[in-house]
Amino acid sequence: MSPSVRLQEMIRVIRSARTQGEERGVIQRECAAIRAQFRQADNGGRSHNLAKLLYVHMLGYPAHFGQMECVRLIASPRYNEKRVGYLGAMMLLDEKQDASLLITNSIKNDLSNSSQYVQSLALCTLACMGSAEMCRDLAPEIDRLLRASNSYIKKKAALCAVHIVRKVPELGELFTPAAHSLLSEKNHGVLHGAVVLITELCMRNPETLQQFRKMVPELVQIMKGLVTSGYSPEHNVAGISDPFLQVRILRLLRILGRNNDTASDAMNDLLAQVATNTDSSKTAGSAVLYETVLTVMDIKSESGLRVLAVNILGRFLLNNDRNIRYISMTSLQKIVVTDHNAVQRHRGTIVDCLKDQDASVKRRALELSLALVSAVNIRSMMKELLLFLSSCPAELKSQAACGIFNAAERYAPSQRWHIDTILHVLTTAGGDVRDETVPNLIQLITTASELHCYTVHKLYGALVTDITQQSLVQVACWCIGEYGDLLLTGECEETEPVQVTEDDVLDALETVLQSHMSSPATRGFALTATMKLSTRITDNVDRIRSIVSIYGSCIDLELQQRAVEYNALFKKYDHMRAAVLERMPVIDKNSPGHTNGESAGATIKEIQPSKLKPPALVQEPANQVCDLLDLLGGSEEPLQSSPAQASTAPGPASNTAGGDLLDLLGDLEPTPLTPEPAVMVYDKNGVTLQLQCEKHTETGLTVTLTASNSTDSDISSFTLQAAVPKSVQLHMKAPSGDFLPARGAGKVTQTVLLSNPNKVNLKIRVRVSYTNQGSAFQDTVQIDSFPSAACH
Repeated sequence: MSPSVRLQEMIRVIRSARTQGEERGVIQRECAAIRAQFRQADNGGRSHNLAKLLYVHMLGYPAHFGQMECVRLIASPRYNEKRVGYLGAMMLLDEKQDASLLITNSIKNDLSNSSQYVQSLALCTLACMGSAEMCRDLAPEIDRLLRASNSYIKKKAALCAVHIVRKVPELGELFTPAAHSLLSEKNHGVLHGAVVLITELCMRNPETLQQFRKMVPELVQIMKGLVTSGYSPEHNVAGISDPFLQVRILRLLRILGRNNDTASDAMNDLLAQVATNTDSSKTAGSAVLYETVLTVMDIKSESGLRVLAVNILGRFLLNNDRNIRYISMTSLQKIVVTDHNAVQRHRGTIVDCLKDQDASVKRRALELSLALVSAVNIRSMMKELLLFLSSCPAELKSQAACGIFNAAERYAPSQRWHIDTILHVLTTAGGDVRDETVPNLIQLITTASELHCYTVHKLYGALVTDITQQSLVQVACWCIGEYGDLLLTGECEETEPVQVTEDDVLDALETVLQSHMSSPATRGFALTATMKLSTRITDNVDRIRSIVSIYGSCIDLELQQRAVEYNALFKKYDHMRAAVLERMPVIDKNSPGHTNGESAGATIKEIQPSKLKPPALVQEPANQVCDLLDLLGGSEEPLQSSPAQASTAPGPASNTAGGDLLDLLGDLEPTPLTPEPAVMVYDKNGVTLQLQCEKHTETGLTVTLTASNSTDSDISSFTLQAAVPKSVQLHMKAPSGDFLPARGAGKVTQTVLLSNPNKVNLKIRVRVSYTNQGSAFQDTVQIDSFPSAACH
């Protein structure tokens, strides 16, 4: 039986194994036999044994014991043994192993061999696994072969030179003269290798880039020859003459024309010719056109040529191939900022892609559709996006809702339209919206004073219909608590008159309180709204008192605390209840109490005294104010406010007794501490990060990191990670979100609690990660100094 048949027999036996254990047994027996034959000094079947071992390696079994046999076979004078030896070296060796250094001399000798096939084996092996040391030793030999007369060898040598330049960039200067001369070759294989080599040289060295910019006319002539050449069966692919070489040349022209007017002007006519004459019905033609579009958009091209490129991408959107549609929308996403009007012409086709069955195409279409929203098309685009939101996959609802919120905030034609749009989103996808949605909507409602009646009627109807959407329920409860009197009057010009009784409203709130689907934060909203209604209705105050008293023994501490404080208002301080539960003033979105994402999803924080005008107060004797401060007992320490309590306070604290009265359920410190000014710690690629410190104990410190995005595109998947010295304890709270809208429209905050018992000098290393226009970015910043000495 010949050795080749033995190899085939081994493959047949391995494939016929019924179990993995049986396969391992066959492999172990064969490997043992191969080891034994490797030890024999004179073995005529060494190449066949190594071939069998390579097959074993391909199956995933260890074959490292064949490395030295590869070295022996490479040194053999026989071509059939040398071929298997080089193949084994490429599979079993890498540059990290010492055995690879043993073949350096054999490769050098074979590079000078008279046979082109032996030279080819050495070139392929060096290009595959050559280390930096091997590249330095053999680079002169490769440069010599680049000037050889044999096109077959020059093609292999060019690709080997590419590997050497990647491993040792400083050797690029050695190959620059030879790369120039290769462009005059007629052989397409040599031309392809030359273009790849020149591309690598230009990317590695700016000086080389300047030298090759003089070769742009020559590259243009080569490309024109390919475009206008007739049918050539040797190079034709689906009617396109050598599309692989065309793509490589276009990629090189893109590098040469970037930020250079002269080079860009020299290739404008060529790019227009390629864009108009290339057939896009086949994949090969689409590949050439796509590379042409990328080149047009990257160089300093004419405006008409850029519009032509966008139109090509628009045609790609009509292609039946989903991959082509996907790359088209990816490219349009990158250029929509600079060529917005040109992309707008294809808005209808892009919106149609929202109905595609492929999830990745839907995601790209959503991102591009949101980028196309403007003040002119806000109404029509929003109809399409809201329709998509109602039927989109669950993994896209959050992104779609956030994009709709940002677009509505930026381009809303009226406040009523803005409110209606957000309520529609909350009704459709209330469980998928971000935490900052509730405070942002509440702020919007407070500023639209003429729409209070309309909003409370609409929210009440939504609350009665569905209480599963927590964000919607929270906003509805807040509005009913604030504007319940407008709901009960039943007089609203914007909506059909609906008669709502006090019992109906209290039934709805009580349903929210008792529902197992309501979160603790939602119950807090409902309880506060119920309490506020005690000053807005007349006949059901006793029922409200009964509802509040029930939750005085609630298992949820936050809800229990609210109920106990509200009960105290009913019993001991009933004469002050009306002043304490007055309607909230207009919330300033730019105030520190309404930072985007700072809300815990349950409330709006207190408003600074300088921002608001406090309502009129009833003057009380001093002893009554002192009693009021002792609402929950004779505690000598001031009460600490929680975020949920802050929503019930009608106004900010002041230094007067009346100011203390308004701060009944908040922080009772007479003068709030002024926070340390924020310090910029990171500013790169349009992303900024500010740090603010607040020292609350001798060893405790609260660090707030605030990120914003000044670029023209939205940033998603934004995360912050922090590391501190081992002696410092770190606790990171949940971030306010992971989405940064464009042009500073919103911010993301991350609170970090530090405990420094040893009082060492604080250092924080922060890793910033995010995704912008489909590309992932990651960076690290070291913070060694802080805004105040108190932070150390």
